[in-house]
Amino acid sequence: MSTTNRLLQNDLSARLAGALAALTLGVAACTGPARDAMPAAAPAKAPKELTQDERMAWWREARFGLFLHWGLYAIPAGEWGTATGHGEWIRETAKIELPEYEQLLPRFDPVKFDADAWARMAADAGMQYVVITSKHHDGFGLFDSKETEWDVASTPFRRDVLRELADACARHGLRFCTYHSIMDWHHPDYLPRRGWEKRDADGADFERFERYLHAQVSEVVTRYHPAVMWFDGEWESTWNHARGVKLFDLCRRLAPAMIVNNRVDVMRGGMGGFNSSSEARGDYATPEQEIPATGMPGVDWETCMTMNDHWGWNKHDRNWKSSKDIVRMLCDIASKGGNFLLNVGPTELGEFPPEAVERLADVGRWMKTNAEAVRGTTASPFDALPFGRATVKQGEGRATLYLHVFDWPADGALRLPGLANVARSARLLADAKRAVTVARAEDGLVVTVPGAAPDPVASVVAVELDGRVQVHRPPGIEAASSLFVGSISVRLVPSVERSVLRYTTDGSEPDVASSPYQGPFLLTDSAIVRARAFEAGRPASASSARTFTKATPRAAFGPPSRKAGLVCERFPGDFDQLPDFETLKSAGRYVVDAVALPTGVAEEHVARRFRGFVELPRAGVWTFGLLSDDGARMRIDGELVVDHDGLHGPTEKRGEIALAKGCHELVVEWFNKTGGAELALVAGLAGEALLPIAPERFGYVPAPKADEEGAAPGDRARGR
Repeated sequence: MSTTNRLLQNDLSARLAGALAALTLGVAACTGPARDAMPAAAPAKAPKELTQDERMAWWREARFGLFLHWGLYAIPAGEWGTATGHGEWIRETAKIELPEYEQLLPRFDPVKFDADAWARMAADAGMQYVVITSKHHDGFGLFDSKETEWDVASTPFRRDVLRELADACARHGLRFCTYHSIMDWHHPDYLPRRGWEKRDADGADFERFERYLHAQVSEVVTRYHPAVMWFDGEWESTWNHARGVKLFDLCRRLAPAMIVNNRVDVMRGGMGGFNSSSEARGDYATPEQEIPATGMPGVDWETCMTMNDHWGWNKHDRNWKSSKDIVRMLCDIASKGGNFLLNVGPTELGEFPPEAVERLADVGRWMKTNAEAVRGTTASPFDALPFGRATVKQGEGRATLYLHVFDWPADGALRLPGLANVARSARLLADAKRAVTVARAEDGLVVTVPGAAPDPVASVVAVELDGRVQVHRPPGIEAASSLFVGSISVRLVPSVERSVLRYTTDGSEPDVASSPYQGPFLLTDSAIVRARAFEAGRPASASSARTFTKATPRAAFGPPSRKAGLVCERFPGDFDQLPDFETLKSAGRYVVDAVALPTGVAEEHVARRFRGFVELPRAGVWTFGLLSDDGARMRIDGELVVDHDGLHGPTEKRGEIALAKGCHELVVEWFNKTGGAELALVAGLAGEALLPIAPERFGYVPAPKADEEGAAPGDRARGR
């Protein structure tokens, strides 16, 4: 049966079932209850509603999981025609029409698939959970779905991959989880179509697709009971917040204890993966292929990352991360309070590539010794440590501080600046018999270790402390800006309230004779402010520093003539970064009211340049914020103020510049490759809220020829 026919049959069955239910209810309402009917049983007691902490407890304890991307795309193994760089996106990247891609279905026969071997390798690597693609963007499912025949049951293999792996995970003490794509390049009702597809979209009904999606998710959740539902593919224009809320609520109803990632909704801030709104649904954030520089205190997050350059199997991809890199990434992520979801793309035969097997075994050997420094830990109390990373396990009246040492100290001293706790003991996890001592230093603790590192990748030292971990961090140095005109007020913020702060303005290290901080102070000249915390007349923290620069505002100019709006040029092309616009010929030149994109469906494979000037109502240091997806840049009077170039999701970057009151030349450049498209410019004086610039503030100097050359009638009004 075709997918379309099955959908129609399911739709008809649902209608008949609904009509029968309505008829039954109508009969019951007419006749009323039987006179001698048995009394109704007492309603079942509702299960206790889980708190978020209860739901997330096992996941926070786990810290390390295995990601598996497997499907039909493993068969070509990255090759299509003469190209060898494809992966799980091969249908899109190689522009394969659906009938041709469907020829992979009868070729899927991974005779070497062994779910028990997969689960054993994950468990031996120290992982605590496994996430596998129940369905990726190509729509193919690794389970026997009643909603479609585009699944593993229609292949020569026929076996239920999800069932076998779920059972194997249970045997090896792993949590079984599933990845499910919202995007579906195979389903006849999914929209939008690929831009290159010949398949007609007439008659496609996205509401019908949404019912199909909910039905498949219900199958996965009720049959396999995944501990996590890991959604993806939410960024296309047909998916929105309301749909995300419905899908999230469905998951909550089906399995209240199940964790759902934030890609169920549309408010993920690009590849960084953190929610951009408090209204967003999802239990945790999902940065992809990157580790946040400082983590996200108070937020659950998980970095997903490939072992080489592809999620799905590509036999030509030899760019494997080393075992050393993977172990250190695990330490880094745990030190920032996150989880690490490390990917393997199994081969077309159902095996892990030997390079992946080797790396999992190496990580497993490290975890066998050091797992206690990863599992169940929380983020480092230090902003940075020169020798490596740190994690913490907090207990009743005591704590264990784990030092993940990447660079073994030549002098044998691991310095822990600002650590205020009393230390009881210290030990090497790799060799508890080797002597390790800990002592109080001027502004913290010093751990003295033996001469040679027990592990060249990462040696872990456990330091036992009294009480809750308390670190005197370097004081915060706060001001409206690092750039100022006239004068600027500076405020110091302690990390521990009882500490005394002392500071200098000449860049020298603060000591007991330096000025005590008694409240905000003014700078009238450029300065380097340094600050440090003191207790009982002794340094209690390392020092912090911030440079302040006094600037002369750039002079405004008087346009000889002006028109309202900005001149925008459009440049089609497949860009990975902003092009040199001077070498390109525009496909259209027209006037727009502000720095903004056309409304409607997001345009892909295009760049735009906006030129003109902005009139500022006041002089001072101006902060500009540029939100874009993908790359963007902004120049004022020829100076680069915001550089947000490259491929990324919808994120904002800011820059500041001192400007006089009046008109200043403005150039904003932007490009989009695929997916969503966003561009917005906001501005404000330093210390004030950044707001959209009113259209009447924009203008341009008309050229001798028509300014809207190449624009269709009404383009300016539509912003096209």
